[in-house]
Parts: sequence; C-alpha cells; structure tokens
Amino acid sequence: MKVALPRFLYGFWTDRDITRNLILSALLFVLVVGLRSLTIRSLNRFRTRPDPLRLRARTRWVALALTVLGLVVIWADELHTIALSLVAIAAALVLATKELIMCMSGTLVRASGGSFEIGDRIEVEGVRGDVIDHQLLTTTVLEIGPGHRPTGRTVVLPNSLFLSAKVFNETLTDNYVLHVITVPVAATANIAEQQTRLLALANEVCGEFTADAGRSLEATAAHHGLATTSAQPRVYIQMASADQINLLLQVPVPARQRGDIEQQILQRVLTP
Repeated sequence: MKVALPRFLYGFWTDRDITRNLILSALLFVLVVGLRSLTIRSLNRFRTRPDPLRLRARTRWVALALTVLGLVVIWADELHTIALSLVAIAAALVLATKELIMCMSGTLVRASGGSFEIGDRIEVEGVRGDVIDHQLLTTTVLEIGPGHRPTGRTVVLPNSLFLSAKVFNETLTDNYVLHVITVPVAATANIAEQQTRLLALANEVCGEFTADAGRSLEATAAHHGLATTSAQPRVYIQMASADQINLLLQVPVPARQRGDIEQQILQRVLTP
C-alpha cells in the first residue's frame, strides 16, 4: 500500500540534496559509532589499560564533536539558508516593533534617571503639564496653558521622547524655586526707576517667602555641592531690540504657586 506524503513535506523528502544529506548523516553516525567502538577495543588490548570510565567519557566527547562537525559540513547549505531566514525575520520584527522598543527604553531611562514622578510639572518638546500617569509605553500629563493654568486637556506622550528630548522638571523639590518674570519696557524709559518699582512690588508680594526660600535653596545647594544662591528678589536687564528692554524679575516662590504669584506681580505692574 502506497502512502501519500503531505503536500508541504513532499518537496522536502523528494529533493535529491535532502535525500543525499540524510543518507550521509546516517553513514556519518554509523562511522563514528564504529570508530568509537574500535578505539575502545584497541586500547583495551594494551597491558597498561586506561581507566574504563575515563576512556568511555573521552571517546564519547570526541565522537560527539566529530558528529556535530560532520553534520555541520553536510548540512552547510541548508543551515546557511535557515540562518538567512532567521536574520530576515529578526530584522522584520525589529522594524515592526521599533517604536515599542524605543518606548520601553524610554521608560528605563526615566526610571533609572528619576527625572520625574506622578504629580511633577514637566515640560517636554513644548508640552507642559502635570504628570497624572505613566505606563510602560506612555506618559499622560494634564496640560498647563498660558498663565500657568490647566487647560483641562490631557496629553499622552510616547516614552520614546525621553531618549532624546530634554525634560524640564519644574517641581523636583516641591519647595521653593526662583521664578523669572519678563517685563518689557521701552528703551527710552527710566530703567533705574523701573527696577526700583519692580523690586518694591516683588518684596511686597514675595516677602513672606524670602526667608523660607533662602533656607530651602541653601539646603538644596549643600545637598548637591553647589554654590549657594540668594533668594532675594533681583532685576536683570536684557536688550531685546534697539527699542525695547526686558527687565527680568527673579523672585522666590513656592513651586506650585508660580502662576498665581506671577499674575499678582504683573497686575500690580500694569496698575498706574
């Protein structure tokens, strides 16, 4: 009775190269086994017979090495084809899952660096907001718009951004920060008078924070081995253009209240 081979095996078993390799593999196996047996019998004839256990172990490993080497030589073409196929499959998988791999790598970068946690206010690639969730592949932030106010929208960021983008954490310490408020004035204005007015407004609004902010900044500087930064309000001058000068008002504020403090100072600046 003739048995029909399945369609996917027919080409395999009827291929002449495959048949030849199978026959050569069987002959190789018989040859190695025969040589091992002959070697053991030949060595046992000597007067100083080797230890039987060591002899069997050594000949076994030699026979195994010869068998593997012979099979590699016999099936070299087929192994080469399989290796190329595996490389092609691996390359396709990498290309198909590239973004997933980058997102998981970004998660490792964030976790190892401790750049932010849930509740921190961060800015990445122009997106600014409070982190409300972070997963293996994505991070969700509650968007903060103009005036440091939440917009009510959530932004889902792929974690692959953290591999190359700069991450600004505005609330890393949850204590005090030095916030800079830009006040543009005309180049013809009395700069000294404007500076004095800004410092007076800053001391009026932020005076209650100055002492605590100074201690917080000193502790942070000592922890990181940095020079101590003064918490007193200061005004710096920046030339924006030939007709405009920016007065940069630096004030100590609680990290979570910079928006409210900035609005209070700006409203008083605009009040005659």
